[in-house]
Amino acid sequence: MTVEGQGAAGADAAASGLLAGYPALDGAYDELLGADGAARPEFRAALAMLGAMTPDELERAQGLAEVALLNQGVTFSVYKDSRGTEKIFPFCLIPRMIAARDWAPVERGLEQRTRALNLFLDDIYGEQRILTSGTAPGELILGATGYLPRLRYTKPAGGVRVHIGGIDLIRDPDGAFLVLEDNVRTPSGVSYVIENRMLSKRIFPHLMDAARVRRVDVYAMQLAETLRSVSPVAPEDTCTVVLTPGQYNSAYFEHTFLARNMGVDLVQGGDLYVDSDDCVYLKTTRGPRRVHVVYRRIDDAFLDPEAFRPDSLLGVKGIMRAWAAGNVTLVNAPGNGVADDKAVYPFVPDMIRYYLGEEPIIGQVPTYVCLRPDDREYVLEHLEELVVKAVDEAGGYGMLMGPQSTRAEREEFAARIRATPRRYIAQPRIELSTCPTWLPEKRAVAPRRVDLRPYVLTGSEGPWVLPGGLSRVALVEGSYVVNSSQGGGSKDTWVLQS
Repeated sequence: MTVEGQGAAGADAAASGLLAGYPALDGAYDELLGADGAARPEFRAALAMLGAMTPDELERAQGLAEVALLNQGVTFSVYKDSRGTEKIFPFCLIPRMIAARDWAPVERGLEQRTRALNLFLDDIYGEQRILTSGTAPGELILGATGYLPRLRYTKPAGGVRVHIGGIDLIRDPDGAFLVLEDNVRTPSGVSYVIENRMLSKRIFPHLMDAARVRRVDVYAMQLAETLRSVSPVAPEDTCTVVLTPGQYNSAYFEHTFLARNMGVDLVQGGDLYVDSDDCVYLKTTRGPRRVHVVYRRIDDAFLDPEAFRPDSLLGVKGIMRAWAAGNVTLVNAPGNGVADDKAVYPFVPDMIRYYLGEEPIIGQVPTYVCLRPDDREYVLEHLEELVVKAVDEAGGYGMLMGPQSTRAEREEFAARIRATPRRYIAQPRIELSTCPTWLPEKRAVAPRRVDLRPYVLTGSEGPWVLPGGLSRVALVEGSYVVNSSQGGGSKDTWVLQS
């Protein structure tokens, strides 16, 4: 299933063929092409080959990719779409490339940020030194819906709380990476990273060789190793399971994908039980089997009907007792939601300075916290300029894009902010970077905005960063919302070797 064009590398590689006349977006950094329309130096060889393809060749290749996705069941669910739930995850074959020199500081910055977030969670569920020092405001931190005071002074087995992090990045008009938000509860999407790479390897093998792309297929092995390293027993004696809410969950494909690729059991709540000694067991045809690590893809509220929602049929009764006793590791740890609350996000640079004594390597977007009177007043006066986000929403929901909003929408959000200011933050709209994207309806390539979700694994040896991540793309013209639930798609992310 190989479809590739042939062409010679050169400084003007993008000036002809498929990428000829590419309409760059004013004010945005393009991932592959410079302001003059020529290929960025690191990508010339690969783009020469890509640019030599005809629209017919790329259209055929795109069709092959979509058939492969369908055959492999690479789908996601959109709960609010009345037309049906299961959809093929939209995928554009034109990759997003990142030069080695650009990736190196990002990798270090992600490791730094993850270490700080782990220390913050340990502290906030312990002595809360960061609050007594005045570095972070107690009212805001302890008022986060993700903060679970009942877990204070509970230490997880293995000593890690953020085992799997998905840190969303954007690139500003100068090409600088910025953190947009942290996801340290149950971040999703990594299965699409690996599936996208498999498609690239099948369709563009020579192109990938020319670009010298770093591997991502080691993720499942690295994840399994990470989980075993934080087990309450020796790694070689560890039984790991993936706990899913079931086939109707939006990320069920990913749950099955990761369990299969790690070689561990995929289970639901009814497959596990906790005994009188606060140990977790898996029901098998050969009798109970002790479980030491549970990679849970269930939200805190539904994890244990004994500890949280008594009406939950998804979780395991007593599993929180087992976790508190140190008999099982829950991945990620319960209570992590306080660290990725959007109103806590502005204080992560201060966490890095406080816990690590270092300056943040990766910057982030200036943020107004509506709980603060001065910030709230500014936001209410400048709604037409800002992006307003609900701190407890995801997927592009609960958001106001001020520059694209109507007066009625702004008035509605102003009322919401006044009623519950803790629930909202606001940020200036950053012009996201763009990447050449195939538009089948136009049979042409055009710029579309992208973000990036790298994945960081933390075990007993510290953080490890997957080289690349999930590049999400806003397929709708003019859109800044890249989420699949809002019409977005994805691209394979090629981090080049040095």
